[in-house]
Amino acid sequence: MATLKTSILGIEFENPFLLASAPPTASIESIDKAFEMGWGGAVLKTITPDDLEMIEASPRYATIKENGKVICLQNIELLSHETIQYWVDGIKYLKKKHPTKVIIASIMAPVVRQQWQNIVKRLNESPIDAYELNFSCPHGMPERNIGMAIGTNTDISILITSWVKSVATKPVFVKLTPNVTDITWIAQAIESAEADGFAAINTVQSFLGINLDTLEPVLNIDGHSTYGGLSGEAVKPIGFRCVAQLRQNSDLPILGMGGISNWQDAAQYIALGADAVQICTEVMLNGYGIINGLKSGLLNYLESKGFDSISELKNIAIEKITSHEGLNKKSHLYPSIDKNKCVKCGKCARICSESEYHALSLEKECMKLNKELCAGCSLCSHVCPKEAIKMCC
Repeated sequence: MATLKTSILGIEFENPFLLASAPPTASIESIDKAFEMGWGGAVLKTITPDDLEMIEASPRYATIKENGKVICLQNIELLSHETIQYWVDGIKYLKKKHPTKVIIASIMAPVVRQQWQNIVKRLNESPIDAYELNFSCPHGMPERNIGMAIGTNTDISILITSWVKSVATKPVFVKLTPNVTDITWIAQAIESAEADGFAAINTVQSFLGINLDTLEPVLNIDGHSTYGGLSGEAVKPIGFRCVAQLRQNSDLPILGMGGISNWQDAAQYIALGADAVQICTEVMLNGYGIINGLKSGLLNYLESKGFDSISELKNIAIEKITSHEGLNKKSHLYPSIDKNKCVKCGKCARICSESEYHALSLEKECMKLNKELCAGCSLCSHVCPKEAIKMCC
C-alpha cells in the first residue's frame, strides 16, 4: 500500500497538502476546521510586527472566468491583522489538539534586525514546526520596502535570512517571488545565507484589466486600482517553471505552489522537484473540502504507478527538462488528420498559411498536407476545433 506520509527536514507530514499563507489560514478557528477535514498542515497568514499598520481596500479581489470557471484571481489582500501573541497562543492550541499536523509561521517585517528577530523569538515560545520568510508579496508592501522589495534584492535577502537563522529554533524556508528575471539567482543568494528550504511561488504581479463600458479598472476601488497578485490556474506554468529551475540548481527542500486545483497538479509539482505543496486559490474558490479528492487522487495515482510514497515520484521529471540547445532537432513529426473527426472547416490550413508554412490546404473538401513545406511545429493540432489532428512520425 502506498502512503502519503513524508518527512522534510525532520518534520513528519501525514500528507503533502498544506494550506498556503492566505485568507484560509487567517484564524485559529479556520485552521482548526481545515485540520479536522484532513489537511496535512498550514502556513499561517503572514505575521508582522504588532505596530505595522495595515488598512485593507474594498473590494480586493477580481477574477477572469471561462465558461463560468475562474481561471485566475487577482488580489490586493494584505497580511494578518492578528497580534503575535494571538498566534503564539493559537499555535499551542492547535498543536495540542492536532499534534500530527504541520504548522509553519509565515513572517514579514521591515528591514530592521530587531523586528524580524522579535517575531521569531516570540514564536519560538510555541511548538511551531518551521518558519517561512515572506520575501515575495507583490502588492501593498513593496512601497514600504518589504515583501517583494526584499525578494528582488540579494543583499537584503541574505541579510534578513541570516538574522532569522541566528535566532530560529526550527527550519527556515524562504518564499520566493516569480517577479524576477531569474529565480535561481536570488535562491542561490538565500542558500548562501543557510536557508533550510524554499517555498515557491508567491503570486505574479498583475493588472486584471479595464472595463470598457465604464473605462475604469476591473478591480475597482472608488474608480481606481493598483497592481495586485495573480493566482489560480493561469499561473501554474510559471510555478512549474520556477520549481523546476530551483530543483535543477539546488538540493534544498521545496514547498511548491501556484495554480494547484487538483491532485494532478500536485503530482506534477512533486515530479518537478517539490517535497510538498501549498494550496490557496482553489480553497478560496471551493473550500477546505477539496482535500478529500486531493488525497485520494494522489494516493490512487501512486499505487497505479507502483510507487510506495511521493519520494519515488519526486524529481522524476527533472532529467527530462533541458536547454533548447539540448533538444533533439533530428526528429520530425507531421500532422495526421482523422477523417472521421475532420469537418473540413479549413481552419488548420488558414492558420498554417498565415503563420509561415503553407503546408496544409483544403482541396475538393479534403485536407492535404505538403510534407516538404511542413515544419512539424504542431500549431495546426492545437487550433483544430474538433481535435482531429495528431502529430505523428
